[in-house]
Amino acid sequence: MLLKSQHSGNASCSTQQILILMTLLVTGGAGFIGANFVLDWLATSQEPVINLDKLTYAGNPETLASLQGDARHQLVQGDIGDAALVSRLLAEHQPRAVLNFAAESHVDRSIHGPGEFIETNIVGTFRLLESVRGHWAGLSDADAKSRFRFLHVSTDEVYGSLAKGDPAFSESHRYEPNSPYSASKAASDHLVRAWHHTYGLPVLTTNCSNNYGPYHFPEKLIPLMIVNALAGKPLPVYGDGMQIRDWLYVKDHCSAIRRVLEAGRLGEVYNVGGWNEKPNIEIVQTICKLLDEMRPKTEGSYASQISYVTDRPGHDRRYAIDARKLQAELGWKPAETFETGIRKTVEWYLANPDWVAHVQSGAYREWVSKNYAERRA
Repeated sequence: MLLKSQHSGNASCSTQQILILMTLLVTGGAGFIGANFVLDWLATSQEPVINLDKLTYAGNPETLASLQGDARHQLVQGDIGDAALVSRLLAEHQPRAVLNFAAESHVDRSIHGPGEFIETNIVGTFRLLESVRGHWAGLSDADAKSRFRFLHVSTDEVYGSLAKGDPAFSESHRYEPNSPYSASKAASDHLVRAWHHTYGLPVLTTNCSNNYGPYHFPEKLIPLMIVNALAGKPLPVYGDGMQIRDWLYVKDHCSAIRRVLEAGRLGEVYNVGGWNEKPNIEIVQTICKLLDEMRPKTEGSYASQISYVTDRPGHDRRYAIDARKLQAELGWKPAETFETGIRKTVEWYLANPDWVAHVQSGAYREWVSKNYAERRA
């Protein structure tokens, strides 16, 4: 929100403080990280959110069910590559910032079908940047133009893979993407940088480590292990399970994005990490131990369901984020340790079986078809 003074032409009238409500345009705000950000934002702010999401398999409006009827939130089905739609939303709502969470994000899917990743993550980002650039360039209010921000949410996977003992990824680490997914995200990052340096678009970029937490689609490691364990299915672990990732609780990621949006330096990149490097097999074993405690089996441990499977092609061995720049410049650091965050995550999945069941059955897709057919706003 912004408080703006308005002076009356009548000298006898005192200065009035007029409350002008600003707006955010969030893309991909029905996906895992985007939806958590929207929920977190509206839990603490009166500033409205226009939520543009293509509502593919990973965009789940049920995640946003608590906002139904909330005038501060409007969910619009649409593609970031639809220039006419994006331009109309920008013109109608005049957001002070665009936060781009929209992306195809699953490495396995990118290996088997890279085309969608190229289309959404590269072409879609280009078209979104062009729509935003046109809107920003046309702003007649100098204050509004100077305040405007485009925040691009990206990944640590653009940096490639680290060997044991290598220093963690800093913002100056060269890009070495190894999968179609990470290559498409690297390209999108370069586009965002170029639009700042060539056209002056006021951009910010964040590159995060592996997120986990509530509302995570169960194709990713942590929710897949929880869901499979409870269903009595195998817990598939790639290769030897010693691939290392830095784990970031999603609500900590949301707080970092808030801080970068608030005070980040234009054109800068900020790495966001949890300082939690863990091998995949340790993650799976920790989940099994928590489930043994919270939802014990009649016999034995969930760990008996662990099954090692053939490693995927080009599997990066280690990611690790150096988030010292974000802490030094903007004072951010994660609130959760991995131990506290993973416990909260397992507890959430146990407490929300309906959400999980609807995701697994595809029932939420029927809801999308019913409520968003031939409807965009």
